Amino acid sequence: MSSDETITPPSSRLRSNSGDPHGGGPRTEDSPFRHEATTRDEAPQFVLPLVVRIERNEPPARTDALETAARAVLVMLSDERSLGDGDWAQAVRDWQDARIRKVVRRARGAEWRRAESLPGITVTGKSAEVRVFPPVPLNGWPKDLARLQVSGTDLDDPEPPADADTTAPVLWLSPDVDMSAGKAMAQAGHGAQLAWWELPDEARAAWRDAGFPLAVRTPTPTHWSQLTTSGLPLVRDAGFTEIAPGSCTVVADHPALRGA
Repeated sequence: MSSDETITPPSSRLRSNSGDPHGGGPRTEDSPFRHEATTRDEAPQFVLPLVVRIERNEPPARTDALETAARAVLVMLSDERSLGDGDWAQAVRDWQDARIRKVVRRARGAEWRRAESLPGITVTGKSAEVRVFPPVPLNGWPKDLARLQVSGTDLDDPEPPADADTTAPVLWLSPDVDMSAGKAMAQAGHGAQLAWWELPDEARAAWRDAGFPLAVRTPTPTHWSQLTTSGLPLVRDAGFTEIAPGSCTVVADHPALRGA
């Protein structure tokens, strides 16, 4: 689903992307994830496209699709083409200078092959394949992506996911909000992005070098209540699709951010 979110930063460590060779995010006082209207709303708006492969007879598991989408966002943010003078760097800067938007579409068969022919990065999970593309203008999608469907991303887990390893990063999904898989994939991507922005450089490098291990899980209501008041990065939805404005959807939990 299309996803336009607001994220509450937990501290003042968010850095300006300008000139940051590691791809840091905006300063807190100028964050694109503030709830209120800012000058970012007046800037040209861009979107990060993600396409999930959903073959009719072999759909991916829901949790694996969410985790793969979150890793795809991190791979895009840390790719050398997105940094400095890289081929995608200007598009990434333009995207981060406006509101951070992500849209998840689905593809199968020939649609997927056409999507793979466009510049981007395919990230593979246990059963999921997600291709992430450099940001494009909100109304300027490549035709082979624009024709793909946003709906129809409902997925299931054949078995309940194992308990998360809390010594590794975990993106916790709200137990109170019902989301399609596509919407949840975009939300997980937002959580991963905010965690990436918040991390110190050493922790970023270690996470990247390890291949961005992470889990996406749904906590109990009691645990969720604790998470939302913990000071960890928190995603709040702007309410453009599926759910009510201001809904808390994801808490990004990384060991290097606990107690920060």
